[in-house]
Amino acid sequence: MPRKELVGKVVSNKMQKTVVVAVESHVQHRKYEKQTTKTTKFKAHDPENKCQMGDRVRIQECPPLSKTKCFQVIAVLGSPSDAGVKVEG
Repeated sequence: MPRKELVGKVVSNKMQKTVVVAVESHVQHRKYEKQTTKTTKFKAHDPENKCQMGDRVRIQECPPLSKTKCFQVIAVLGSPSDAGVKVEG
């Protein structure tokens, strides 16, 4: 069975070897059929502490590394500094 891969944005890197990644998905309301954006946060393992706030990353499911950490960072797809965008926070 293939492992689940998701793409999201790093919203916190304050822990050692762990980042919090926010993944957005579009969900349709059952009754009103309006598209809404659902954001889910995942904790992912970042062994080299290379991810920064605002980076777009690809994460992959893995066996549990701790109580709440079941994903690992596969690749950093881009950072806000690459696009010339200023990140506040």
